[in-house]
Amino acid sequence: MGEAIKNRYEFVVLFDVENGNPNGDPDAGNMPRIDPESGLGLVTDVCIKRKIRNYVETVKEDEKGYKIYIKEDVPLNRSDREACKSLGIEATEDKKVTEELKKLKKTDEKVDIKLRDYMCDNFFDIRTFGAVMTTFVKASLNCGQVRGPVQIGFARSIDPIISQEVTITRVAITTEKDAENKNTEMGRKSIVPYGLYRVEGYISANLARKVTGFSEEDLELLWEAIINMFENDHSAARGKMAVRELIVFKHSKELGDCPAYKLFDAVEVKKNEEIEYPRKYQDYTVEIHEENIPDSVEVRRMI
Repeated sequence: MGEAIKNRYEFVVLFDVENGNPNGDPDAGNMPRIDPESGLGLVTDVCIKRKIRNYVETVKEDEKGYKIYIKEDVPLNRSDREACKSLGIEATEDKKVTEELKKLKKTDEKVDIKLRDYMCDNFFDIRTFGAVMTTFVKASLNCGQVRGPVQIGFARSIDPIISQEVTITRVAITTEKDAENKNTEMGRKSIVPYGLYRVEGYISANLARKVTGFSEEDLELLWEAIINMFENDHSAARGKMAVRELIVFKHSKELGDCPAYKLFDAVEVKKNEEIEYPRKYQDYTVEIHEENIPDSVEVRRMI
């Protein structure tokens, strides 16, 4: 891995959805997530980080240093055992790995740090977002708890969204009996006709240097993943989704030049006056008030 980043960053991402469900809520029949008080749409940070992980996994394909720790249907213990193997622990059963690890800790006080460093060096998402890597609850296998330098908040729509239920008909039948009775099945899917969402993120150079080693190469890959996070994730459920803006604020030093909220407040997204019901990105205007941004902070519009 390269040298850790030296500058603090904040960023704003604008993405939209057309006739799709950007993030279904399992507690509400998988309908789009909505703030019940304001009617604004929500997309969780976990959902956004999943898209970033998927993109990195696609373009890197387990390349050294760019594995993904949080993967669908892959036990976390499997990756944790890889870290233990780097210390010479060859056991394959979880219990035996734990026993060997306990023995090793008696002679090497830096075992936990070595495990943590191995995970950061080999897994992009740990190096980026951090992770809690204690997978054996009743045992002592612990690869550490890492606080990642990149943190992302919930996305919120600019205007209230309408969650529309669309009735669909299934013409494919399952059994011969269904064919005789000419039965068809009805179903429903929930969509947002159109919504523009805004999400804000933070990148700590201090944590990158002290903990994970998040590098300039990792940073460029992160920007690439954010810009393209929906391009290989299209489905009938999510409809037409695209990242429309990535606005990056680069501070001149590790701990930053001003509070993050001042930079976020400088980005104004508003609906055009003549538009009552937005249905496309061009129905909005995005303005950056650079007069409110310190001269020491570099502003970059990447899309």
